[in-house]
Amino acid sequence: MTHDPSDQDDTPRENAEHESEEEQQNEQNVSKKNEQEQIAQAHSPEKHAESSEKEEKSIGPRRLLALSLGALGVSYGDIGTSPLYALRECFKGSSHLAPTDVNIIGILSLIFWALILVVSTKYMMFVTRANNNGEGGMLALVALLNPWRRDAGRYSGLLLKLGVFGSALLYGSFMLTPAISVSSAVEGLNVATSIFKPYVIPITIAILIGLFAIQSRGTETVGKFFGPVMILWFVTLATLGIYGIVHEPGVLAAINPEHAVAFFVRNHWTGFVVLGAVFLVVTGGEAMYADMGHFGRRPIQIAWFGLVLPALLLNYYGQGAMLIHGQGASANQPFYELAPGWALYPLVVLATAATVIASQAVISGAFSLTRQAVQLGQLPPMRLFQTSSEEYGQIYVPTLNWLLMLATIGLVLGFRTSTNLAWAYGVGISFAMTITTCLAFFIMRERWKWPLWIALPLTLGFLAVDLPFFGANMLKIPHGGWFPVATAILVYTLMSTWWRGRQLLRERLVEDEPLPLDEFMHELATDDIVRVKGTAIFLTGSDAGTPPMLLHHLEHNQVLHEHVLLLTVQTEDVPRIPAADRLEIDDLGQGVYRVFARYGFMQNPNVPVAVRLCEQFGLDFDTDKATYYIGRATIIPTDEVPGMMLWREKLFAFMSRNAIQPTSYYRVPPDRVIEFGLRVEL
Repeated sequence: MTHDPSDQDDTPRENAEHESEEEQQNEQNVSKKNEQEQIAQAHSPEKHAESSEKEEKSIGPRRLLALSLGALGVSYGDIGTSPLYALRECFKGSSHLAPTDVNIIGILSLIFWALILVVSTKYMMFVTRANNNGEGGMLALVALLNPWRRDAGRYSGLLLKLGVFGSALLYGSFMLTPAISVSSAVEGLNVATSIFKPYVIPITIAILIGLFAIQSRGTETVGKFFGPVMILWFVTLATLGIYGIVHEPGVLAAINPEHAVAFFVRNHWTGFVVLGAVFLVVTGGEAMYADMGHFGRRPIQIAWFGLVLPALLLNYYGQGAMLIHGQGASANQPFYELAPGWALYPLVVLATAATVIASQAVISGAFSLTRQAVQLGQLPPMRLFQTSSEEYGQIYVPTLNWLLMLATIGLVLGFRTSTNLAWAYGVGISFAMTITTCLAFFIMRERWKWPLWIALPLTLGFLAVDLPFFGANMLKIPHGGWFPVATAILVYTLMSTWWRGRQLLRERLVEDEPLPLDEFMHELATDDIVRVKGTAIFLTGSDAGTPPMLLHHLEHNQVLHEHVLLLTVQTEDVPRIPAADRLEIDDLGQGVYRVFARYGFMQNPNVPVAVRLCEQFGLDFDTDKATYYIGRATIIPTDEVPGMMLWREKLFAFMSRNAIQPTSYYRVPPDRVIEFGLRVEL
């Protein structure tokens, strides 16, 4: 692939390289010998994955424990705050299910098996195996299938569209998760007194504004407290659950799946409708998979099976026990009514802290997904700021941050309560989980080479769980579930338009680039072209022809620099490319060099650093005084040339005009840039 790139390694976060200033210095100090040896090696994803597994297995017990605890604060905030509202919505939501003893036991059985089948089995045991050098998430999964390759199968186009649409679906959850989780936490104040009822929404909005306002400062310092707070949160969940189960131990019988079957037999259509609320207990599964690259597969699994899963099950069963036992508990706020009166206010504070952490993790996930989309060419380049020199996952995207804040506040004001927000929540994620299952099938067949008689039954088994959840969530669309669907359609339209527009733009530019590079080099060797001192760096595409900018430069200036670099920035379908593997250089003669700077889709390209690395290969020139030549295309939408629909061409032109300039995206010093303008009709 040759898109606008970025990167990441399949190793845990602490073992990954970081594109910080310190790393940039390290890149310059890499020896020529080591670079040439590593560049000569194969760069297949399988080789990187094998290396990653070895590195992860080599982690010591103490480090593994530290990573597992760290995962609690980043990967499990979303699913960890579901007890605030999930069981409540099973009885208070659209199903109007009566909280009778048999219904409570049936719901608890459904919750137990949802967590076991969806999260523990599907994601933990199988989907997390489908990681791109350790990196999870929808786009990483698509990159692993590599539908961009020329020899891709007949389903490659469909797989790309599925992956992009699945990623677009997640943007709706990025907006809904902070709204529903923070609202649910603050609403706990109403359990103790009605005094706070008029202030729940203002308090919620104030917390959300504060959360989004601090994003530009990064989460490096605050993040150190995420793990301990979430440990306290999960221990509190387990303790409250045990407290409730002690009053009614009979709820443990809900582990028997017969109670789940009996629930459907007894409630028929209502039983199907309530699945939309039961699904809320597993909504964080996709976020956990997307965050896997921060820590690695083993720490994620240890945290889940060692603390998160037991704490969640105990708390859900404790809530159910208190509902059955009575003790003044009701289905309005079963989580808070599980706590003793004296612990209510401290619990509200702890729950608010946990939901803020969950929201922070979701926002960071949105930034990470956006960077992947930009680097894979699915979104236009935009300003991305690295907020930590230690953690590559900590980035800040200003435009997206403020859009998310406005959307989240709008959701709180529009839906008013977390119960109303629950109507909208889950639709996009259930669809995304179904897409993940479909993509995983192709991973089993194409990457793992599993026989059809294993891959197909396993996929059908997962779909047998995913599709009922998806169908039940579709019933929410008229009542608020339309929001994540509309958001997904909008984001998908932007992504697909940008992708198709870039394809058409490359095709139009190729039409105006008839001179093969070898012919140009022959003319350069035979013609009497004036050469001047200095270095010219032309940022070009990967096409083999002579860059139009170079021809225009010669036509207008009649001279050529002593040293010429034709530099192409490439994005590979692996998360990170080590600095030593960054460059591929071809000496074309006459002082002209073809340079490929390779990055992974989780890395931010830095052209000046890549150029300085050329010195390690014996290229003797002053890179600090080099002149960069960049082409700037002005898009002219027209229906006279075959391409996209006119409105999409206008949309692409608008996105192109508002995209970050190449000088900023590639970190090129603007005072050493010469731009060539090109008018291109689509």
